[in-house]
Amino acid sequence: MYRTFQEVLEKVKGREVLTISVAVAQDKDVLEAIKLAQEAQLARAVLVGNKAEIIPMLEEIGLSDDILIIDEPDINKAALKAVSLLKKREAQVLMKGLINSSDFLKAVLNSKEGLRTGRLLSHLAAFEVPGQEKLVFHTDGGMNIAPDLEQKKDILINAILALNAMGVEKPNVAVLTANEKVNPKMPATVDAQALVEMWEKGVFPPCVVEGPIALDVAVSSEAALHKGIESKISGKVDLFLMPNIETGNACGKAMVHYAGAKMAGLVLGATNPIVMTSRAETAIGKLNSIALACLAYQKK
Repeated sequence: MYRTFQEVLEKVKGREVLTISVAVAQDKDVLEAIKLAQEAQLARAVLVGNKAEIIPMLEEIGLSDDILIIDEPDINKAALKAVSLLKKREAQVLMKGLINSSDFLKAVLNSKEGLRTGRLLSHLAAFEVPGQEKLVFHTDGGMNIAPDLEQKKDILINAILALNAMGVEKPNVAVLTANEKVNPKMPATVDAQALVEMWEKGVFPPCVVEGPIALDVAVSSEAALHKGIESKISGKVDLFLMPNIETGNACGKAMVHYAGAKMAGLVLGATNPIVMTSRAETAIGKLNSIALACLAYQKK
């Protein structure tokens, strides 16, 4: 498991240079991240969008204008063209530019040119937390509001496949709940038990799944011992499966704002990794997400 995002960046540098297709690329922050990615020799890019707006931005940030630009002023058409490059295997990673997230995802899910796999799209967040020995991953705190059992199964499969592709051969997965007892009045605990049963039947890619499990037990073997709970993953969790978006969102933001964590993220469940970061994210944060996407890409 990687300890820092810098280790992720170094790992990507040793791999084949991939191509990022940027949808509606007239976004200065995104272009700055692309510049960093190219300078670090992580990836190259194809910019799809309004060329008349892109060129001045390239000049302003010092990104070479010999980069391939596909001129398409119409936002929705640009998104679809960017997606189609992955469909045609002319790019391997998709990145969102200056377009509304819902419109961007419509292009991703387009019935003809889209990147459907049959699984639910979901978000995977990675956190570098000061004082911790490795990156920790959360899913899904950014897309699916209140996933049911079948959706949680898809979310978990998406995340495990991505971690396996990143080199984490058998991630430890905590199905997060408020406590360790199955209680019909707490649906998350019932789902957790069902997901563990699925894991025991071999439904998921290589991993270890435990749940229901509370946060204290998941992160501290001492807490598990104090509670009298036997756990193979306590203190060694790689991936937390969140019960709902409120838990994932609050937990992630608490780590960033209280613990000083750095965050990167991907959208999974499509044929290719997707970088869809917040407008407020820094260029370095976007670069870390690009690096994760490059690691998560599985050659077809």
